[in-house]
Amino acid sequence: MRHRSKTVKLKRNASHRRALLANLACSLIEHGRIKTTLGKAKALRPVADKLVTLAKRDDLHSRRLAIAFLHQKETVKKLFAEVAPASKDRQGGYCRITKLGARMSDSAPMAFIEWVDRVAVASEEPAAEAVVDVAAEVKPGKKKAADTPAETSAE
Repeated sequence: MRHRSKTVKLKRNASHRRALLANLACSLIEHGRIKTTLGKAKALRPVADKLVTLAKRDDLHSRRLAIAFLHQKETVKKLFAEVAPASKDRQGGYCRITKLGARMSDSAPMAFIEWVDRVAVASEEPAAEAVVDVAAEVKPGKKKAADTPAETSAE
């Protein structure tokens, strides 16, 4: 039976899953909106909501708990200074997931996850530049198809 087994495992062990969710949460806090797979977005939403609830308390203990989870002090500062005050009147549901459809390469369902009370900067271009595609990052040492010498010499 599946009673009370709420954790989405994402085909990872516990430490890898915790690190993945912490990195996704840091990217969400930093950029305000990220593009990732639907499963990762659904797993990230309760984590991000708990972090915002923690940040709304705004005391030393909650700040230390956030640093212990995220491992990035600058991101925690942004969470407490920008994200939490924007959601001060909201009682929950701080994130929005928007489904995008299947990814071209492997047909994985993709989604945007973003803050509902996202502070928009007036000089910002349409949100396409602020989006981080977590699933399409290139490992160091490997080149994308667009970085081939034939295309770079044609410019």
